[in-house]
Amino acid sequence: MTSTSRLDDRLDRESCYRAVKSRDRRFDGVFYTAVRTTGIYCRPSCPARTPAYRNVTFHPSAASAQGAGYRACKRCLPDATPGSPDWDVAATAAGRAMRLIADGVVDREGVDGLARRVGYTPRHLSRILTTELGAGPLALARARRAQTARVLVETTDLSFADIAFASGFSSIRQFNDTIREVYASSPTELRGRRGRRSTTGTVTMRLGVRTPFAGRALLDFLAYHLVPGVEVAGPGWYARTLDLPHGPGTVRVELTDLPHTPQAAFVSATFELADLRDTTAAVERTRRLLDADCDPLAVAQHFTGDPLVGPLARRHPGLRVPGQVDGDETAVRAVIGQQVSVVGACTVAGRIVAEHGRAVSSAIPGLTHLFPDAATLAEVDPTTLPMPRSRGRALVGLAGALADGTVSLDRGPDRHAVRDALLALPGIGPWTADYVALRALADPDVFLPTDLGVRNALVGLGADPTAVLAEQDGWRPWRSYALMHLWNTLMPPTAPVDDQLGTGLDSKEN
Repeated sequence: MTSTSRLDDRLDRESCYRAVKSRDRRFDGVFYTAVRTTGIYCRPSCPARTPAYRNVTFHPSAASAQGAGYRACKRCLPDATPGSPDWDVAATAAGRAMRLIADGVVDREGVDGLARRVGYTPRHLSRILTTELGAGPLALARARRAQTARVLVETTDLSFADIAFASGFSSIRQFNDTIREVYASSPTELRGRRGRRSTTGTVTMRLGVRTPFAGRALLDFLAYHLVPGVEVAGPGWYARTLDLPHGPGTVRVELTDLPHTPQAAFVSATFELADLRDTTAAVERTRRLLDADCDPLAVAQHFTGDPLVGPLARRHPGLRVPGQVDGDETAVRAVIGQQVSVVGACTVAGRIVAEHGRAVSSAIPGLTHLFPDAATLAEVDPTTLPMPRSRGRALVGLAGALADGTVSLDRGPDRHAVRDALLALPGIGPWTADYVALRALADPDVFLPTDLGVRNALVGLGADPTAVLAEQDGWRPWRSYALMHLWNTLMPPTAPVDDQLGTGLDSKEN
């Protein structure tokens, strides 16, 4: 039996084919359908006529289908689907590796660097990825480069040389050959089919998301937690600076509600990058921020019969858990937010940014600095920080652990190991460790029972906090989304009102 056949069997042909017949968009990105008679592969929701059962095979990744000799469908663009939600739910080694591949780690550090971050030997990691996703790390990275290149070809006026450079290809020839092989078209043909769009020193891309997508609620959360100099927001949009591997950048995303639709849905993002090689990393980190790979229908179905969260989920379909563009920044901001209001934490963070952040220039007013990196904060005298000395020592100690690799928040290590490493640091208690898991590690099953905002939300809903918290296990494996629905009841739509939202109360963190 071939490797493709084994993967095909593991995906359960009958279930996959039923999803293809019903054009179920929930499975886009979970598996791909390859059609022997046409030589193309599609997303499950492809609107084309359903192929005969005997003519299809199923693949767990676009790279697997490409490796088997299939080209991407020009109608449904299967390579542009959101990533599998299983990567965050299970957080297996394969899922963690895929997040790093999407961030461009293979392009920057090679397979050895990827394996080191995940904690395996390169050979063993390659075996894991081939078993789980049907392709090794190089093939998976190549598929990601091809997808980034296609989007840039079709949506920007960048030269093909710049696009090849931005997508991670090592040469123009490699770029041309890959585009022809994957899409059965030359770069010129791809651009001509979509028409050219001009750019003026920026790159605008469409980021695929599953619907429904509660963009306005996500914007309200991000706008409430703005750090001056690093983030700004306005009606329908949010922008921030990005500290990327090859230089600084900014992103502005348009955030509106997207109802459930059988068609593909996208969020528009405009990037300013000092170095085009950071395109892949910038896109992936923005997708993390948006929780773009979430399966909102699966989450909503889980809460359907819940008397507390069920009505909230129906009121705000597609609510996301806000992620992050830098795990280290999230952890530092969590420590700053211990025992203080959100407004106070943002003010303190802004002062630290102004004092220790690196100044950048941007066309977006208000974006003036990068958030200070861990190495910089590790050298700061705790007594000079605008916070109690014990918290200042905790912040500097955390920064030191992040800088020397004792704690890694790049989503490569196992989540439980990261939590244990955080809890071993002075001044880091369960609330901070779990908040970091919620936002930096994209753990979908985090709850903060000691959070004052949670208790205020429950009281506001007329529920008994003690009774509800005792039954929180019923919300597994989506407790993070239950938490967001509770916090969302306290969220001011424009200006902050309730200063107690998201306040940690662990005694160890005093």
